[in-house]
Amino acid sequence: MTGKIGALGRIGSGCYRHRWITVLVWVAGVAALITLWTRFGAAAQDDFTGSDPGQTLLNQHFARQSGDTLTLAIRSQEKVTDPAVRAQVTTALKPFETAPHVTGVAGPYSTPGHLAADGHIGYATIQFDVTGPNLPGSEATALMHDATAASKDGVTFSLGGDVVDLAETAYGGASNGVGVGAAAIVLLIAFGSLLAMGLPIATALMGIGSGLALIALIGHIFPAPSFSAVVSAMIGLGVGVDYALFIVTRFRTELRAGKQPGDAIVAAMGTAGRAVLTAGTTVVIGMLGLLVLRQSLLNGVAIAAAATVTMTVLASLTLLPALLGFTGTRLARPSRLNSFLGGKLFGRRSATGRDSATGRDSATGRDGATERTRGTGAGSQPRSVKIHGAERWASLVQRHRVIAALASAAFILILAAPTLAMKLSMPDESAQARGTMGYASYAAMAQGFGPGFDAPLIVAAKATPADQAKLSQLQKVIEATPGIAAVTPPVASRDGQAAMLIAYPATGQQDPATNALVNKLDDTVLPRSGLTAYLTGPNAGNVTFANLMGSRLPWLIGVVVLLSMGLLLVVFRSVVIAVKAAVMNLLSVCAAYGVLVAVTQWGWLGHLFGFPEKMPVTTWVPVFLFVILFGLSMDYEVFLLSRIREEYDRTGDNARAVGRGLAATARVISAAAAIMVVVFLSFDLTPDVSVKQIGLGLAAAVLVDATVVRLVLVPAVMELLGKANWWLPGWLARRLPAAAGSGPAAGRTPELTKVI
Repeated sequence: MTGKIGALGRIGSGCYRHRWITVLVWVAGVAALITLWTRFGAAAQDDFTGSDPGQTLLNQHFARQSGDTLTLAIRSQEKVTDPAVRAQVTTALKPFETAPHVTGVAGPYSTPGHLAADGHIGYATIQFDVTGPNLPGSEATALMHDATAASKDGVTFSLGGDVVDLAETAYGGASNGVGVGAAAIVLLIAFGSLLAMGLPIATALMGIGSGLALIALIGHIFPAPSFSAVVSAMIGLGVGVDYALFIVTRFRTELRAGKQPGDAIVAAMGTAGRAVLTAGTTVVIGMLGLLVLRQSLLNGVAIAAAATVTMTVLASLTLLPALLGFTGTRLARPSRLNSFLGGKLFGRRSATGRDSATGRDSATGRDGATERTRGTGAGSQPRSVKIHGAERWASLVQRHRVIAALASAAFILILAAPTLAMKLSMPDESAQARGTMGYASYAAMAQGFGPGFDAPLIVAAKATPADQAKLSQLQKVIEATPGIAAVTPPVASRDGQAAMLIAYPATGQQDPATNALVNKLDDTVLPRSGLTAYLTGPNAGNVTFANLMGSRLPWLIGVVVLLSMGLLLVVFRSVVIAVKAAVMNLLSVCAAYGVLVAVTQWGWLGHLFGFPEKMPVTTWVPVFLFVILFGLSMDYEVFLLSRIREEYDRTGDNARAVGRGLAATARVISAAAAIMVVVFLSFDLTPDVSVKQIGLGLAAAVLVDATVVRLVLVPAVMELLGKANWWLPGWLARRLPAAAGSGPAAGRTPELTKVI
C-alpha cells in the first residue's frame, strides 16, 4: 500500500488484517448486549402527555379514578332493558368486576347516560387503578376473551380502549422479516452474487441487533415509546444495508482496477467509507434534533434511533472490512447469476472489460467515463469506447439542464402541494383495522352515542363544598359552548378538595373541530370559571402535544438544517453545496408530506397501502419524518457529491466532474434507494396506522429523492451553477479544518488512500 493512509484507511486496514479478532469481538459484543437486554431491558412508555397538572390533581384526590378505563360496548338485537338481556349483561360483567387492578364497573343499569336513545346499545365503564403501560398485556387479553365468551344469543360485547388497541396492533411483526428478505432480493439483483448480497445484510443485522439492545438498556435513563424499536430497526436496516452496499461496491471496483484486497480495502474506506461516516453523522444529527422539542418520550426515540444508526455505521466501518477480508479476490470475478440475467446488472464486466456500474477497466483501472476515444499510438485513429447508460443519462441532463431543473422542480412541488391541507390528530379506534374488537367497540358507541364519545374531555378542578355554585356555573358554560354534546354533573372527591366532570364533544377525536374545541375550553372557558381548573384526559393531552409540536417545530427545523449544513461545509468546503443540499432535502421532505396527505387524508390508494379509511396524519409523524428524512436524503447527496468532488479535485472541470460523478454513482444510488423503498414499504404490513404512515412517507421520499432529486435536479442545478458550486470565501477557508483532497488540481491523479 502506497500513499498517505488516513484514519479510516488505518481502521479498515487493521480490521482487514485482524479479521478473525474483529468478527469474534463483534459476535461476543452483540451476544452480551442481547443477554443484558433480555435480563435488564427497560419497559416501553407510551405517555406523550408529559407533565399534566390535571392528571396530577386526579391522582391526588381521585385515586380510584386515576388509572385507565376501558369501555365495554353492548349491542343487542332486543333492547338492553329486556329482562333476558339484562340478566345476560349482569352475568357478563361479573368477571370484569373481579379482575386484577379493577376498582369499579359502572354498568348500563346503574349509571345514568349509559343507555342509547334507541335502547339497543349500552355500555359499561371499567375503571383501573393503574395506567395502561402498567397494565400487563395478559390481563387485557384475558378481559377481551371474557367479552368474546359472553357474546351470544343476539348480544355482542366489545371491549375498547388504549390497552385493547395495543394488544391488537402490536408493533413490528412479520414486516421486519419481509424487509430483510426484500433487501436481500434487491442486493442479489444489484450484485448478481450471493456472497456480495450476504455481506451488507450480515453487517446491517449485527448493527441493528446491538442498537436495539442498547435502546432497551438506555431506556432506564431515556424512556422510549413502544414504536421506537420498530422505527429504529426500520431506519437501521435501510441505512445499514445501504452503507455496506456503497463500501462493497467501491471495494469491488478497486479489485477490478487491479488492486490487491488490502489496498482495495484502504481505497474503499478512504472514499466510500468517508462518505458513509458523513452520511451516518447527518442521520444522527437529524434524529438528535428531536431533543429540541424537550419532550421526554421523543427524547427517548431520538436517542434510540441515533444509537441504532451509530451501531450500523460502526459495523460498516469495522465489521465489514473484516468480512471482506475473508472474500479475497472472489468479488472481482463476474458471477454466473449476472450472466444468466443478461449482464445488465451491477458488478458484471462488459465485453469491453469495463465494469458496468463504474466504467472502470478491469485490467488497467482506467475510468471509462474519462475517455470516450483513445488512440492506439502516434498518429493512430481513435477507437470508440462503450459508454454505459448512466453516463448517457448524465450527458442528457447536462445538455438540457434548464428543462431538467424546471421539470423536476415542478414535479416535486406538485407532489408537495397537498401538504398545505395537512390535518394532524392522534389516531383513535376508528382507524383500527376492521374486524378488531377495538373497532367494533368504537362503531357501536359511535352509533349509539355519537362520534364524540370516543373523545371525552375531563375537567379536574380544585374545589371545596363552598365552590358548588361555581362548579354548577362551569357545567352550564361548558354545555353552552358550541361543539359540546353533553356534560356530566360535577363529582366531588372523598376528601372534598377537588371535583371532576366530563364533557363529550359532538365530533370525533380525529375531527379538527374537536381540537379547536379543546383549545377554546383551555384558553377561554376554564380561565374564566373562577376556579383552578385543568382540562385533562387522553384527548386533551393529544391536543396539548400537537400544540407543543407546532410551537417548537421551527426550532427543530432550524437546528437540524444548520448543523447539517455546517457538517457539509466542512466536508465539501463549499457554501453553495451546503445550502443547495439543505434546500434539496427540504424539497424531498415536502414531497413525502404531500404523498402522505394524499394517501391517508384524501384516501387516494389508501386501501392499497393498508389504511382502512381516510384519516388525519398522526400528530408526531411529520416531526419524525422530517428528522429521519433530512438525514436519509443527505445520504444520497453525500454519496453523489463525494464522487463529484473527487473528480473535481482531480480535473478542476465542474461540468466533467458532475457528469463523471453522476455516471459513477447513478446505478448504485438507484440500488440503494430500491433497498430502502422496499424496506420502508414492508412496514405498511404492520397493523398500526402510525407506523404505516412513517413507512409510506419514508418510501415516497426516498423514491423521489434518489430519482428525481439526485439524478435530475441536483446535476442540472450544479451544471447551471458551474464553478460557483465550489465557492468558499477566503476568510472562511482559513477557519475551516483542512479536508483531504479539497480544491481543484487539474490533471492530478487522485490519491484514493488520502482520507480524513
